[in-house]
Amino acid sequence: VQLQASGGGLVQAGGSLSLSCVASGRLFSSSVVAWFRQASGKEREFVAAIRWSNDRTYYADSVKGRFTISRDKAKNTVFLQMDSLKPDDTAAYYCASAGSYSTTVYNYNRWGQGTQVTVSS
Repeated sequence: VQLQASGGGLVQAGGSLSLSCVASGRLFSSSVVAWFRQASGKEREFVAAIRWSNDRTYYADSVKGRFTISRDKAKNTVFLQMDSLKPDDTAAYYCASAGSYSTTVYNYNRWGQGTQVTVSS
């Protein structure tokens, strides 16, 4: 499976952006697809995840209520809708896949390239 992330950009605080992650190979029913982000000078951190089989979703406390992760099985695509964006959300966003759910980077063995999200104040 190869993952390709897109949709980043520059937005003002309070605005919205939608990221997409397209998988070129088959995502199995046991797969989890997650979004992580990495701000300049900081460690990569978990943002949200979704189970491919049953749509169960998970969120970091910092984005709960503002971000929504979803998937389109037919298009092999996972989306991250980001609303009420804050300057602290500025980071490179990465999608990743794994066979099980975890919030740790090391659990994920497939990564897409990052897409930059910049939120101006």
